[in-house]
Amino acid sequence: MNDLRALAIGIGSLPHRDADSALDLIFKYLPEVPFWPQLPKRDICEGMIAQFSQNLPCLKISPEGLFFNAKNQEAELEKFYEEVISNNSDYFSISSDFALGLSKLYQRLKKEDLSQVKYIKCQVTGPFTFAAGLNDENGVALLHNEVFWQVIMKGLIMKARWQLDLFREFGKKLIIFIDEPYLGCFGSAYTPLTREAVVKGLVEFTEAIDSKDCLLGIHCCGNTDWSMFTDVKAIDIINFDAFDFQDKFLLYAKDLNAFLKRNGLICWGVVPTQSISDKETAASLAKKVAEGADILVKKGADRDLAFENLTLSTACGLGTLTVEEAEARFSLLAETSQILRKNQ
Repeated sequence: MNDLRALAIGIGSLPHRDADSALDLIFKYLPEVPFWPQLPKRDICEGMIAQFSQNLPCLKISPEGLFFNAKNQEAELEKFYEEVISNNSDYFSISSDFALGLSKLYQRLKKEDLSQVKYIKCQVTGPFTFAAGLNDENGVALLHNEVFWQVIMKGLIMKARWQLDLFREFGKKLIIFIDEPYLGCFGSAYTPLTREAVVKGLVEFTEAIDSKDCLLGIHCCGNTDWSMFTDVKAIDIINFDAFDFQDKFLLYAKDLNAFLKRNGLICWGVVPTQSISDKETAASLAKKVAEGADILVKKGADRDLAFENLTLSTACGLGTLTVEEAEARFSLLAETSQILRKNQ
């Protein structure tokens, strides 16, 4: 049996300003798969792009946010590639100034009884989302700057590797999610990318992370061409917004069934992040997931795989909510997980 079956997994961000309080919430509701919380309300450095910018050339932080500065470009690029070539993962570490939740999780795991922990989850902003969110000195997104597209790819790969190296200490199975909300706009005028370019970029990125001893997931909270992800062999988990886009996601049943057949997992983001009403109960959300898995079965999936190879999450990160709203989502997520684990 899949040891992740119907377990609840957290998406990166939480609304807390205090990292210890955020971790208290995580260990209360998601004790089997704790993750390090991104805390964007705590500091500008914890934004999903800024958080992974440390020691990347020409990227600077000001009180107004992250920006590109090419003043010392040649020297900074030379230093960057020296560290990449020497495989110095410590150079690409993420300090507590940029990810307090990460260092606090590490410290907590050193002290906690870990008998209940099955997996430790990390995350990294994906290269497409990162590169699309920053402009060069000419106002052009770094996504279209060949030099800095490669810098971003290599820098984020090193930051993913550093996290895995750090948390391997605890002897637990690891998960790392690549967060790619930008690809939720794929196919629109706002994402001038070809399918071939996305698949090529993700193949390069995922294969370089060296995740042989961990599960590698991808999170996209919008609607997209989901076959782009099923075509990337290194991806083990596909996480999507099942509350708003389940019907569109299931249009890719053929691709998803092939993904399940190679033991891929689908993480159903069934707990809504924003609007929520009394109609959304753990029972109704569990039913929604079960109905979705049934559709995959009707379209050719093996029933055991469809129901075993599923995990649960909120539709997206919870960083924009209040602390109370975030706890309500986690409570609902945990209860939904319990129902599905009991019934299937």
